[in-house]
This record gives sequence, C-alpha cells and structure tokens, in this order.
Amino acid sequence: MDSHPARHLWQLFEPFHAVVYFAFEKRDIYARAGLKGGWMGYFASRAAALGPVGAEVVTAIFYNFHPAMVGRAIPDAWRFSTVEDVLAARVEIVDRALRRLLGDAIESDELAEAAELGLAAARSVDYAGRPLFAAHAGLEKLDSPHLALWHAATLMREHRGDGHVSALVMEQIDGCEANVLMAAAGFFSADAQKTFRGWNDEEWRAAEARLRERGWLNDRGLTPEGLAGRARIEALTDELAVPVLDAFASGDLERFSTIMFGLRERLIEQIPFPNPMGLPRPPGLPRSPDPPIDSGPDEPPRVATPS
Repeated sequence: MDSHPARHLWQLFEPFHAVVYFAFEKRDIYARAGLKGGWMGYFASRAAALGPVGAEVVTAIFYNFHPAMVGRAIPDAWRFSTVEDVLAARVEIVDRALRRLLGDAIESDELAEAAELGLAAARSVDYAGRPLFAAHAGLEKLDSPHLALWHAATLMREHRGDGHVSALVMEQIDGCEANVLMAAAGFFSADAQKTFRGWNDEEWRAAEARLRERGWLNDRGLTPEGLAGRARIEALTDELAVPVLDAFASGDLERFSTIMFGLRERLIEQIPFPNPMGLPRPPGLPRSPDPPIDSGPDEPPRVATPS
C-alpha cells in the first residue's frame, strides 16, 4: 500500500463508496426512477447533488469523460426524472447493496462508530474550490448508520476527486490525456479506458501525440519525464486531500481506518481489478482480466465520433 496517509485512507473508503457503481441493483432502480440506460443513471445520480445542471457543468467537473458521452445523458435525465427521484434511487441502490454485502455487520456498533467519526471529519472540511464535494455536503443527512457511512465515504471521495482535477489542470493534462496516462501506467487497458470514458481512436491517438510532444510518452510507454509528471499529479492529489486527514480528532483517524479496513474485506470482491477508478488491488487479491464493457457502472457507451 502506498505510503502517503491520504492515499492509504482513499484505498479504504473507496470500496465503500463504489458499491453504487457496481451493484447489480442499480439497473432496475434507475429504470424505475425514469432514467434511460445505465450511463444516464451514472451521470445523473452522481451529478444530482448539483441540481439539474447541464452537460457542460458535468463534463467540467467529471473531467475525463468525453463531452459527447455526457451529452447523451445530460440534460435529458432531467426530462425523464427529477433530482429528488434520482437522489432517492441512488440511496436505495446503496441501501440494498450494503445490506446484501455486509450482512450482520450492517448492525454493528463498529460500523455506527465509523459513520459518526467519518461524517464529523468530512463535514468539517472547507468547501472552497471543491464543487462536487460541496454539493454532496449540502445533502440531507442519512439516518441509518450504513447509509451515513456511505455518505461520509462519498464526501471524502469527491473531496479527493475535486483535488485530483485541480492537479491535472495544474499539469495542463486534459481529460483524454488523463486517460492515456492511466492506461500507459498500467492501471487499465487503453481499449477499456476508451470504452468507459467515450473517447474514439482518433482522439486517443491525438492525445498520445500531444504527450509525445511534451516528452511524456514514447513507443515503450511513459518516459522518465512522463513518470515524473504523473508522480507530481499523484503527489499533489494526496496533498490536497490532507484536509480530510487533519479534520479527524486525535486518535479518530486510526480508529476509523481500522474499522474501514475490516469492512473493506466484505466489499472488495465486487470491484474488478484493474478498474477505471485506478483503485489498486489489495495485497493477496488475484488480478482479474479487464472487466467486460458492460460490467462497470452501466452499459458501454457508443464510441464518440468527432463533431
């Protein structure tokens, strides 16, 4: 496990948050809410905390998805459903999935304790410059401990994600280039990454060419300059996530991490490794092949074509 404590914490809470992307319950529940297709469910449910915003806002904040892919879901989602119904559907998915995956642990005192510790820390962090984190922080409190813990994990996740976008912007890496770097680093295959993020072959090759011109990429993969640039992005992402660590009272971060480590063991098998989130596989868990293109958050998007 990587040494930075912010990255360590992310690897513990990300599996808890990610149940909403990989739970099989999502398709029927999103459909009942009026959403047309799984990717519409993904974009609408993750963006709903912002209100019924347009595709431009979602593309900007989510960052590495093709604008046309976002545009096939947003703003149509708000014609088929409402923000309130989409948010309720998302909570229902999480509720059902966690009850299935956690079993008796869902009623444990430790889970309730983790929810209290996580929410207290996440809700005390400054919102400035963190649009997706701020939007989720403004949602109503979820009373059940397992849902409250999921909300805490979601706040921490979106806080880190907002920071990661800032780090990419700082290094002048655009959305497609971010995916190329991820594939070049071996987290996910290029074909799978293109499919899950909507970029076509021409756009991918153009992004590769830009990175080659910068000296970050060659025929063998990432160059020393590319490795250094990617390391700067990851290091800044970690540093920008430190406010969450600092928000825990003395001793509470260690306690929260210990509980989340135990819960992760019940959740980790639902996540494919490698995965488009870049979550590394825990030690001892065998590597699986790239997931089929319909096993991620939803069905695969059509490959985008140049406009």
